[in-house]
Amino acid sequence: MPEPDRSNADRQAAHRLAEQTAAAMYSRDAASKLIDLCLISVRPGYSRLTMRVRPDMVNGHHICHGGYLFTLADSAFAYACNSYNRNTVASACHIDFLCPAREGELLDAECEERSLSGRTGVYDTTIRNERGVVVALFRGKSYRIAGEVIAGLEAEDRDPLAAGAASSTVEGNPQ
Repeated sequence: MPEPDRSNADRQAAHRLAEQTAAAMYSRDAASKLIDLCLISVRPGYSRLTMRVRPDMVNGHHICHGGYLFTLADSAFAYACNSYNRNTVASACHIDFLCPAREGELLDAECEERSLSGRTGVYDTTIRNERGVVVALFRGKSYRIAGEVIAGLEAEDRDPLAAGAASSTVEGNPQ
């Protein structure tokens, strides 16, 4: 009988952990629920969320208020950087608004890990409208603090850094 592919089993376990962690976070995430964020997908170091621009999110220029765009991007960042079940918070964030989002538009925020080393990480979130036009680019820097999102799962055993896979991924422009 052939031996199972350990790397595939490890990837599947990491993906399940990311999904469990996201579900636990979302169950306690009043801010995301308040603005109707939908968690579309999550995996280690990655998340994708959507948000419909409601009438109460539009500012005096008849476009989506930047604070809602920041919240969407920051939430995608939070789900991506906590996907290893290690409590992780933002240490710094920056957003560039490139194009206005309009009332009624469905926005898609995709966050990808660019670097993870020790307790710190760098994540890029791209927000696009329904036509695929980039609305905003967000970069978040993360810092891992004590504890787990879901206590007791022993994330150290699943942490790629603890397992000796301390590779740093750096990619180009998120567009």
